[in-house]
Parts: sequence; C-alpha cells; structure tokens
Amino acid sequence: MDKQHVVTLSDEHKMPLVGFGTYKITDQETMDQAIGTAYNTGYRLFDTAQFYNNEQVLGMALQHNGINREQVFITDKVAEPNQGYELTRSSVDFSLQQLNTDYIDLLLIHWPVNTLFFDTWRAFEDLKQAGKVRSIGVSNYNRAQLELLKTQAHEMPVVNQIENHPYLSQAPLVEFDHTEEIATQAWSPLGRGVVLSNPMLQTIANHHQRSVAQIILRWHIQRGIAVIPKSATASRIQENYQIFDFELSTDEMDMIDLLNKNQRTGNDPEMVYELGKQY
Repeated sequence: MDKQHVVTLSDEHKMPLVGFGTYKITDQETMDQAIGTAYNTGYRLFDTAQFYNNEQVLGMALQHNGINREQVFITDKVAEPNQGYELTRSSVDFSLQQLNTDYIDLLLIHWPVNTLFFDTWRAFEDLKQAGKVRSIGVSNYNRAQLELLKTQAHEMPVVNQIENHPYLSQAPLVEFDHTEEIATQAWSPLGRGVVLSNPMLQTIANHHQRSVAQIILRWHIQRGIAVIPKSATASRIQENYQIFDFELSTDEMDMIDLLNKNQRTGNDPEMVYELGKQY
C-alpha cells in the first residue's frame, strides 16, 4: 500500500485515501473488469455493503483477478434489517462467507437505527475482539448520534462515512470528526453527478487541465477527507485515481467551499434513524 496515500486511523490501522466504490455493480463480468482496472491503476480499498447485494461478486472478482487478499483493504457495511446484537453478528459471518475471507478490514454500520443503536455497536466491538473485523466505524452518523454513542461505547468509531461533495460539504461535522480522531470518508464524493456541470468548477478544471471530477476529488483530499468514487468505465476509474500530482490553491479551495448549499442526493440520516430504514 502506498504510504503517501493512506490515512492512519485512530486504532493505528492504515486506510487508503482513495477507494473504489462498488454500489450498483452486481454483474460478475462488469465487476471483474472494474476491479481489475482499479487494482492495476493503484486502488487498494474496495467498498461494498450488505445492502448492495454484491459481496460475493466482489469476492469472486478479487479471486478472478488473482489479487492477494493481504494486498487489499475491504470495507463492508451492516444493513438496517441486520442490525441488533445477534443479527449483526450472524449477518457478518454470512458476509465473510460471501466475500470468501476470514476478516473485514473496516466494518461500518450503514445507517443509524434508534431502537438498535447500542446493541449493534456492542456487536461491532465484539466482532473486533473476535478478530473477524480489524477496524470498526459508522456511516451516515451526525454529531448528536456520535455523542450519544460515546455515552456507552467502549471504543469509538475510527471512520464516519458520510455523503459529502461541494453542494454538501458538511464542514461542522467534518471538523467534529477531526476533533474526535474519527476519519471522514466521503460517499457520493462527486454528488452523483449533480455538481459536474458547475461552471466555476469547470473553470478551475480548465486552469489545471484536469476533469471536474479530478478537481472535486482533489478538494476532498486536501480537506483531509478520504473518498470512494465509483464508476464501471475504465477511463473514469483511472482518471479518478490520478489526483496526487497537482494541488489546488487556497483561493480555489475557498471558492469550492462557497458552493455548499446543504443539498443531499441521498437520505437524511436523522430520518433513517427515526424510521429504522432507508426511504
């Protein structure tokens, strides 16, 4: 793993800054090609979830590409219907079978669920103790939920994976994560495409002779945020990783920060927390 392009988590494990998101890739041939391209480009983190129904497809793709398990970092997430102490533990055993591995590098609670909030985290702590998971974290948690978790957790999440892009920069939450030594990782780092046509971003991209996607991903990295862009297109997979050989100026960073309008492309975590499911 390239030492320059990793973040050291608070549990001392190292996580690649740029990972490959597999959401919506469920076809084996597509996954095989995407994982092969991503690995050869330099990606070492592969992000899946029980909800994506592609854990087995990802596990097979790593095998088909002859990729050594020890060379990659696998992130998985426990879905809302599988939360609670016993269900979390049994669902993770099934995920391990699907992925054809005996450990997961980073396990996240996909969305917070109020009724199962503490039981699920207790299962996570025990799964880590059992060696089935190396690092434990959360996804889509806001500050209040992290502070609530702190009242009963024996150890805190090392990662909070949240929706983050120029139209939803979540600066206060990113700052809070940082003060709590929680690494922030952005899902939908490109805003599901909604920000790619922004004229100001296009101007910055032209100046650097880069794509708008590369500018946005570089903005995340310079804010200390890890990213998991996803694409099934070989050229985009490669392009999304080529962000370490240029830098945005302070002015450019500030200009991108100003684009924030608190616009979500996904669910509101507070609503999922109350409902107990994605809506």
